[in-house]
Amino acid sequence: MTEKVTESVDIASVLKKYAPTIVLLAIIVGLTVWSFSTGMAAKEGAPVITLTAAVLLIVVGLAAGMLGGIIGTGGCSVMLPILHFYLGYPVPIAIGTTLFAVIFTAISGGYGHLIRKNLDVKTTAWLGGFGIIGVVIGSYAFNLLSDQTALLGLILGIAFILPAVRMIVEGVAHRKKSQPEGNVIPGSEGRKGLLGLVVGVLTGLVGLGGGYALVPGLIYLFNAPVYVTMGTSLATMIPLAVVGGGIKLAEGYVAIGAALILAAGTIVGAQLGAAVIKKFHPATLKLIFGVYFLYVSVKFILAYFGVAIF
Repeated sequence: MTEKVTESVDIASVLKKYAPTIVLLAIIVGLTVWSFSTGMAAKEGAPVITLTAAVLLIVVGLAAGMLGGIIGTGGCSVMLPILHFYLGYPVPIAIGTTLFAVIFTAISGGYGHLIRKNLDVKTTAWLGGFGIIGVVIGSYAFNLLSDQTALLGLILGIAFILPAVRMIVEGVAHRKKSQPEGNVIPGSEGRKGLLGLVVGVLTGLVGLGGGYALVPGLIYLFNAPVYVTMGTSLATMIPLAVVGGGIKLAEGYVAIGAALILAAGTIVGAQLGAAVIKKFHPATLKLIFGVYFLYVSVKFILAYFGVAIF
């Protein structure tokens, strides 16, 4: 009898813990069914979503969400290059689609880190508040460059270089270096606001959600604990993705069907990533983060010059 009571309590605890994620997933499924039944899922200039493509989008979303939950990004760095290079989405639509999908990823992953106390709420507010202003500025710049897809790709590649190199160096050269601990990110609110503004501009311009800049920025500029940095970065992306993704949707740069399918995979993956993050050594996280970003950087830059790599 006692075992049954304990089991019931455990199930209730799990349901309560993941209730927001379950509700969010149900909303995504509902919106996906609606978009395909009304024809809203299709996007002119974007590939038609076949059953095979839909399955691939779910898998990509799951992987992106999990990686994002582990390294503190929304998963754009995984989804965007795959949409563009392997599924044939034009750069502007790939940018808008992934940024819109990250709205749901950030909500799911940010909540996952919040309940595990892996984020600094006050720092998140400063970064997110000023980040919204930056997103508006960056979105305006994106509009001016939206018809110059090759140039946008080059900008994406360049944006990846510095954080990629820094994270690889830290991951390899300082594997045994002691890491800051605690649940608070030190530093003045003004500096955090400035970082949020810069990240917001980059988010609006290249649609990467900002995690690729926030994570190394908080670690190197503020000496922030790695685990808290990951959660804070992902939570900061909620307002940035909502504003940036909303603007991209209004401007017609979002393939709604693909975005919703990606989102379904990412919100599940983000929870898995947030749950297993502390099983990874901080230096390992940096190395994973840096190697992948370097690959994406080289791929985008070479594509600008007409050279394709796998």
